[in-house]
Amino acid sequence: MEVCVLASGSSGNSIYVAGGGVALLVDAGLSARELTARLNQAGLDPTGLRAVLCTHDHSDHFKGLEVFSRRYPVRLFANEGTAAGIEQSFPGRAFDWEIFETASCFYIGGLRVEPFTVSHDASDPVGFLFDDGISRLCVVTDLGQESAVVCDKLERCQCVILESNHDPDMLMASDRAWSLKSRIAGRSGHLSNSAAAEMMSRAAGHELHTLLLAHLSEQCNTRALALNTMRTAMSQAGRTDVRIEVLSQNEVSSRFIF
Repeated sequence: MEVCVLASGSSGNSIYVAGGGVALLVDAGLSARELTARLNQAGLDPTGLRAVLCTHDHSDHFKGLEVFSRRYPVRLFANEGTAAGIEQSFPGRAFDWEIFETASCFYIGGLRVEPFTVSHDASDPVGFLFDDGISRLCVVTDLGQESAVVCDKLERCQCVILESNHDPDMLMASDRAWSLKSRIAGRSGHLSNSAAAEMMSRAAGHELHTLLLAHLSEQCNTRALALNTMRTAMSQAGRTDVRIEVLSQNEVSSRFIF
């Protein structure tokens, strides 16, 4: 399997995943032009994509979907709640959705996809577990709290892309409105560095070798804080063998092959 994160953060999100003979995007939260540019920058061919899978109906995860899906012949996958939420932003545009049921597996080529529910303030948000028969990848980038379902998915994977959104002290000291602070820190908001680290240190399976920290707040977090918090927790759990990297809003990640 191969993964390359094109962007991760509150201004736009998209992840390239290839396995089982197919290549796809998880979310299309950049403009179609920027998505194409970042794919090219990574040495990836946008014409080779088979699908775009949508995690939820917040614009930083779908803003480029309409134009991108007209430019390239990709299949569009979402659950009913997410599809309906996205369509509200594009009145008059008829998307050719392939609707999946949350918690029901499906295949795209030889790639098995397991969508699972997460706690976030969207219509019906999901994370994804991808399995090509050899390797497994878990993508869970917007969630307010851990759950047994999320931990089960994390435990099964060799590579995990996990939200580490904010530092609680920085969030509370920021000049954001109290309502926004409460939303972010709430059970349907975003995981803090410490919450992500505590969950991952307990849920990391013995096959885990790569952990990518996603969706960092530009105002209420730093790369060093997120990385050090996770490294400390994983070290205390005896998992110094896991490669941990922080993803960027503005830079394409390395291409991880496993």
